[in-house]
Amino acid sequence: MSIKKRLHFILIAIFLVIIIGSFGYYILFGGKQNFLDCLYMTVISITSVGYGEVLEITGNTSAQIFTMILITFGMGIILYGLGTFAAVLVEGELSGILRKKKMDKQIKKLNNHYIVCGGGETGRHVLEELIKNKEAVVLIEQDEDNIERSRVIDENLLYIKGDATDDQNLVAAGIEKASGIIISLPSDKDNLYVTMTARMINRKIRIISRMIDPRLELKLKTAGANNVVSPNYIGGLRMVSEMLRPTVVDFLDSMLRSSQGHLRIHQLVITGHSSVSGKSIAESGLQKKFRLLVLGLKLPAQEIEFNPPATKILKPGMTLIVMGDVDDIATAKKAFSEAPH
Repeated sequence: MSIKKRLHFILIAIFLVIIIGSFGYYILFGGKQNFLDCLYMTVISITSVGYGEVLEITGNTSAQIFTMILITFGMGIILYGLGTFAAVLVEGELSGILRKKKMDKQIKKLNNHYIVCGGGETGRHVLEELIKNKEAVVLIEQDEDNIERSRVIDENLLYIKGDATDDQNLVAAGIEKASGIIISLPSDKDNLYVTMTARMINRKIRIISRMIDPRLELKLKTAGANNVVSPNYIGGLRMVSEMLRPTVVDFLDSMLRSSQGHLRIHQLVITGHSSVSGKSIAESGLQKKFRLLVLGLKLPAQEIEFNPPATKILKPGMTLIVMGDVDDIATAKKAFSEAPH
């Protein structure tokens, strides 16, 4: 039974004891006593205040038996309530409720964030990389152990405890305002359902779904996934790369796992209101100001241009592929999204 249900049960039980006790005294004394006196007698009896009898209980056998039963049940319920409340404080359930309310408020304020469905082995790697890249992220996970393991990555991790296949949990995670959702549930069937639901709720969101059975790739993309990732396929490619080009793999691993910094390859999108639109790569300050190395650029429906010259003019809709520290990338993304002053 949840904490809310337990507290509701206790409050209802105490209310019923008081009502039954008050009417019991009223009936035992033939309705001659004031009902308020009966209520007062009930309250001082079950709380063992001991102010004295406001009704003539002594000498009235029926009233004495009724009072003993009332005190026994009333005190039992009150003690159970106090014990439950103490357990709430000790176990941290009350703080958990407050933390959940605080998280819900923080999630509602998010915009263009990312949602990760599933906090298992795959989901935790996804969370770690998103957090390292300074991205706002919300986890949807129903297993308490997986949530706690995920919170090791970031103790301030925002999460929704529940089933990702429940539409309400997706809405609670802010899917309507999210920039992307990564679905890494262990079941292909669940991944397919969440993909379809996410696309129905948010037509513009970018969806990346995990896939075990390669035969489901077409169905997942038809359901709305922008791309599908197979851990088995990626794992196979990694094993071959380790065999044929180990130095390249070491370089990429060092870039991702180095303790000296957080070097990443990322992308910057040039928008129509960007302050760098119409400027050259050199004038944008990517290299001197933000310390980023431009690896390539891409215009919609065109091939990627590798190692573009510094004189290349930045145009709206263009995507730059850059490499640098995650903090510098985050600063550049913010600057590039701002309109010129």
